[in-house]
Amino acid sequence: MSQPATILLVDDSRASRMLCAAVMRGQRPGIQLLEAGDGASAIALLEDVHPDLAVLDMNMPGISGMELAERLRVSHPGMKLAFLTANLQEAVQIRAAALGVHFFRKPIGEAVIADILALLE
Repeated sequence: MSQPATILLVDDSRASRMLCAAVMRGQRPGIQLLEAGDGASAIALLEDVHPDLAVLDMNMPGISGMELAERLRVSHPGMKLAFLTANLQEAVQIRAAALGVHFFRKPIGEAVIADILALLE
């Protein structure tokens, strides 16, 4: 049997991380979840683990989601990346697409999480 997928959730809102994690665990009970409240914490976590997917918020203090995605593209080129954000600016979506980052809109719900988890297929 294959090892369960590992997902890194990065969002400065603890409530958003908790909701996202709860929905993900409901849809994929064996999934391994790592959580970080900002970009710097996410980078520190990635020294020891190599998630299959990182789900990033866009607007965070310090390192923005976009800057984090750019860094992850270099340091972990095989990792799948997704933005889960309320930031709907077209320029942001275009830049995300150029980086190969999938774009999902908040609010967090069953359908959005199902679409994100489909990236692991």
